[in-house]
Amino acid sequence: MHREHTKVVRIGDCKIGGGNPIRIQSMTNTKTEDVAATVRQILELEEAGCEIVRCTVPTQEAALALKEIKKQIHIPLVADIHFDYRMAIAAMENGADKIRINPGNIGGPERIRAVVETARERAIPIRVGVNSGSLEKELIQKYQGVTAEGLVESALDKVRMIQDLDYHEMVISIKSSDVNMCARAHELLAEQTDYPLHVGITEAGTLYSGNIKSAVGLGIILYQGIGDTIRVSLTGPPVEEIRAAKTILRDLGLRKKGVEVISCPTCGRTAIDLIGLADQVERMVEAFSAKNPSLHLKVAVMGCPVNGPGEAREADLGIAGGKGVGLLFRKGEIIRKVPEEGLLKAFQEELLHWEGQA
Repeated sequence: MHREHTKVVRIGDCKIGGGNPIRIQSMTNTKTEDVAATVRQILELEEAGCEIVRCTVPTQEAALALKEIKKQIHIPLVADIHFDYRMAIAAMENGADKIRINPGNIGGPERIRAVVETARERAIPIRVGVNSGSLEKELIQKYQGVTAEGLVESALDKVRMIQDLDYHEMVISIKSSDVNMCARAHELLAEQTDYPLHVGITEAGTLYSGNIKSAVGLGIILYQGIGDTIRVSLTGPPVEEIRAAKTILRDLGLRKKGVEVISCPTCGRTAIDLIGLADQVERMVEAFSAKNPSLHLKVAVMGCPVNGPGEAREADLGIAGGKGVGLLFRKGEIIRKVPEEGLLKAFQEELLHWEGQA
């Protein structure tokens, strides 16, 4: 089931599924009870491009805090629930736009029914979440280990629990830290359901390894037309998850907005601090992109004035460094030659020119 044909689910004022844009999610790492800190982090995530945010709700105080948090943010708020069905109900009563639960670990049928009835009364969707670490023992025995098939069976069993209560506003999430297993599980699940899927590689790792693992895994899944929302799970500041997700979507051609930076690898011809220059350009254009979110611009940073402009001909704007000098080019055509020390400033002037046309 490709994303164009999945069921449309509304999370607050955001629609997912049915061919709507793939939404970028992250999760706060503050204490939800600390309203000021949580709001501050969510606003930072919003500015970076986060479209749905999730907060953990382990206590009644955290559930109550949702009401105040909601007043100060601008994107849908999801409550993350583990084990205690009362927290799911309290979160919905205090304004959660969606709840994330594993119906298998919040108690018996009556507790599941209580959660579903509250969701129905308030038209709040439920994200049914299963991951490789929570797979039931009987399914591990059945499939002789943790497998993609077991993850899918577990998720669909949980979905049926809610369907049997005649509720169908659901999103499904199945995650594993194993890239191949995760990709296979999503392929199998997409064949068997039309509910929108939230995709990600769980426990992906640090900024370095986690970004690589997430890019590989999400790339495989998203390229097949599977997935309606995504999270890049990193051991690092949540805002880094948004940067990574936006880049993955853009590089797959699933998002065209923002500024893309391409840069060549260093080689023996490089006669400029290309690494430092590329880093500075990237930081500069990130700020520019945040101010101009609807603009698509490709920027190139090349280390060789001989081949640079030609190799980056598809770039809207670029610089190519040489020994003590640099070239500024637009659409592959050289427009200025400037001393190395003035190259970054000259680039900034051209970038501001683009901003004026945005």
